[in-house]
Amino acid sequence: MKFILDNIFVVAIAVISGLALLWPALAPRGKRATALQATQMINRGKTLVLDVRTGEEFAAGHLRDAKHIPLADLGNRIGELEKSKNRTVIVVCQTGARADKAVRQLQAAGFEDAHALEGGQAAWVAAGLPVTK
Repeated sequence: MKFILDNIFVVAIAVISGLALLWPALAPRGKRATALQATQMINRGKTLVLDVRTGEEFAAGHLRDAKHIPLADLGNRIGELEKSKNRTVIVVCQTGARADKAVRQLQAAGFEDAHALEGGQAAWVAAGLPVTK
């Protein structure tokens, strides 16, 4: 106990740094799907692929039949997806970070079965899966 009291600042720094390392793991995320799981969902049908990347990223290559709505515009254009509320939605971005934000927005709007593509477009391409331009 004396050590902790004598070195309170060192102990506090150690505790804070440990919490900072755990924060990303504890932060709430939406549902995620691997490239394999996303492929299976798409093959089953009744799945909407929503690409939330920028226009330039989308033009460079995207999943087949993906609907493009940049994340910055999603709040204003979410009404375009009303017909798809009862479908599974797979949200794609470049690495998966923006897709998590989009999934949270979709879930708040009533989309119950929305998944972020884990690793994003980069993981899809790394898995050797097809893209269209």
